[in-house]
Amino acid sequence: MLRHLLKLTWKRKSRNLMLSLEILIAFAIVFGISAFGLRYWQLYREPIGFDAVDAWKVDMEIGDTATVFPADVYDRIRHDLLELPEVRTVSFASFAPFTPSTSTTRYQSPQTGAGVDTDQFEASDDFATAIGLHLVTGRWFDATDDGQQAEPVVLNRRMAAAMFPGRQPLGQRFTDGGKDSTRTFKVVGVVEDFRNKGPFMTPTNVVLARFAPHTSTSRLRTIILKVAPGTPSAFETRLNARLKQIRNDWGYHIKPLASLRASMLRNELIPLVVVAVIAFFMLIMVAFGLFGVLWQNTTRRIPEIGLRRAVGASAGHIYRQIILEQLLLSSVAVVLGLALLVQLPLTGALKNILNWQVFLGAAGLSMAVIYLLSLLCSLYPGWRASRLDPTQALHYE
Repeated sequence: MLRHLLKLTWKRKSRNLMLSLEILIAFAIVFGISAFGLRYWQLYREPIGFDAVDAWKVDMEIGDTATVFPADVYDRIRHDLLELPEVRTVSFASFAPFTPSTSTTRYQSPQTGAGVDTDQFEASDDFATAIGLHLVTGRWFDATDDGQQAEPVVLNRRMAAAMFPGRQPLGQRFTDGGKDSTRTFKVVGVVEDFRNKGPFMTPTNVVLARFAPHTSTSRLRTIILKVAPGTPSAFETRLNARLKQIRNDWGYHIKPLASLRASMLRNELIPLVVVAVIAFFMLIMVAFGLFGVLWQNTTRRIPEIGLRRAVGASAGHIYRQIILEQLLLSSVAVVLGLALLVQLPLTGALKNILNWQVFLGAAGLSMAVIYLLSLLCSLYPGWRASRLDPTQALHYE
């Protein structure tokens, strides 16, 4: 049966070429959507390294002219906000989690001598408690690090493996990689990960550096608060009023981290949903085109089908033949598509975005969609061909 189908397909190769090309394009579209969707799902299931439960952020609008302000302001902010009954912890950070902000730098590995690119995040001593950061080993920096020659840092596992391959990172020291570098860092802790942009962020190297208002040269403008469970949204008004008492000339943007997370997830998913809707309508167009071509092909083959019925072929045999021919054409397009797309994970062109797990899952979903589409489009033309009476072939012109 297969040998016969291959002969029939080859004899009509000029007609089948465009049909296979149309299926190939549909396969590529479905593969792309499936790959990105599976990658999103894969990232979503990975831990982000913190829980951010009952946490709020405050962005301080200081103004361009006030880039530096006294360190005592941080002490007053911490003291005054802790007086609010809802506030449990006050910390400061480079920027709030679940925002698109990123700061990157390069450090030099003392083991390999190579530069290691990383995301850098500066935070105060209470930050880990404020957002529920999960330490794997070691500790978070604290007041015991005051006056130390080496600045304390916490790395994520990925950064620790890149900086100190095969070695225990705790207690290790490194520099910032500059030619005239005088800054030395000491690893005091390791976290599993810290994906500050949320569940859809691709894991990267991360260095969490200590911010101490009286010794650090930077001036952070984001406050991260840990508040009591069930704190209502009305707390924003009281918090803003207390901040205005501290510095009335500044502006404050206050948001719960849960709200930022929901907003970021929505913004990340909107492009995927839009592309998926466009791809769905494109598949509908492909299905109509495929159905029309199959209808036309069975009409052209009335003499052939009528002759086969006349020599004893059953209606079921004709039905299966039409469906299997279409599935064979789909298989040719799928095999060709996989041969082209497999080059992406083999060459690493898309790095970890299209890893083997995502590729295999996307390939399986795409094949299922294409075969289902081909089957549905061939059911009625196959049924129509199987109902053909042999005498109709004698009257066909």
